[in-house]
Amino acid sequence: MLLRPVESAKGAAIVGAALGRWLGIEPTVLGHPEPAINGNWDVELEAALPGLRSLQAAHAAALNLGGHPVFAWPRCAAAIATLPNVAAQHPDAVVVWFDAHADLNTPENTTTGYLGGLALSASLGWWDSGLGAGLDSRNVVLGGTRDLDPAEQSHVDDGTISLAAGPDMLTQLDRLISDRPIYFHLDCDVLDPGIMPTDYSVPRGLTLDDLTAVATRLAHNPIVGVEIGEFEDHGDAELARSQAERLVSALAPLLSTNR
Repeated sequence: MLLRPVESAKGAAIVGAALGRWLGIEPTVLGHPEPAINGNWDVELEAALPGLRSLQAAHAAALNLGGHPVFAWPRCAAAIATLPNVAAQHPDAVVVWFDAHADLNTPENTTTGYLGGLALSASLGWWDSGLGAGLDSRNVVLGGTRDLDPAEQSHVDDGTISLAAGPDMLTQLDRLISDRPIYFHLDCDVLDPGIMPTDYSVPRGLTLDDLTAVATRLAHNPIVGVEIGEFEDHGDAELARSQAERLVSALAPLLSTNR
């Protein structure tokens, strides 16, 4: 698990446990929860770097084993460490990024200073995180993304980054990914508010049925790996466990070959 905040780390543990039950394995846990810093991106990154480097090494080792490993992270900022591994080991793979947010901001244009909002752009080499890059923009497909800042929207408008969204999302997705290998990133806020416990609520999200349809389509392709983030623990253990089970069930088509 990544680093902070505590609620996110607990949420990742809940999802990890649900994945373990579904797959019939004992999850491997990395790191430990720490209090939130709530600083600017550079302060957060400096504090997170030791944990991110450890995560990057463990993630690279898991990818190297083959199969298609499944990861549960507290925050999408983990992608700063994971996606350079995907680019290095699977340069032909498409990162299918299902997230309400594009996370394509850079230190120069971020309006919030939030590290997670810079997660995908770091791996594209649009700024230097210290953890590598190498991801080709032609190998990125956003899915269900609907809360884009102007600078992020411009990358979609000019064709630098592809986006599948709206009523014909699956048709768009099918065209964009073709038969290429897939690394699937899921931020729970891509779902409609209230379906999963997250910090961020963006209206007009996907349903769990939509997510299952996406997973079913992606499962036709070779799967490099799956990562899930931004599932929060809001204090109701039984509810969180039930929600995590529903999430894993929706993703079952992507997980089935690991059973």
